[in-house]
Amino acid sequence: MDRGTVGSAQSGRLLVEVREEGSSAVVTPAGELDHHTADLLREPLEDCLDKGFSRLVVDCSRLEFCDSTGLNVLLGARLKAEAAGGGVHLAGMLPVVARVFEITGAEAVFTVHASLDDALADESDESDGSG
Repeated sequence: MDRGTVGSAQSGRLLVEVREEGSSAVVTPAGELDHHTADLLREPLEDCLDKGFSRLVVDCSRLEFCDSTGLNVLLGARLKAEAAGGGVHLAGMLPVVARVFEITGAEAVFTVHASLDDALADESDESDGSG
């Protein structure tokens, strides 16, 4: 286990890895996020919030599918993170996943970054009071 890794959860179709990166928790789901696998993402997101991370970065670069249940998990985490003074940042979405966010209009309520590096770099912009 890498020193920065907080934990992981896995089913046959979804693997979720969590690590700390500065004051952010980086959550990386890999595979298919749907009705059957949504709890594998919900639980780590809630654990991060319970541990005091209000800024969650979801690295979507390995997420191959996301249905409405998965979208609802992310929306729920967003509400909890914002209530704690933070937010949920989405990074590196593949076109098939980005399309779900476009169709539903959910992209408008998340901060979306082209890559994980961009999302992590944005953390310094937020903390200096210029945003």
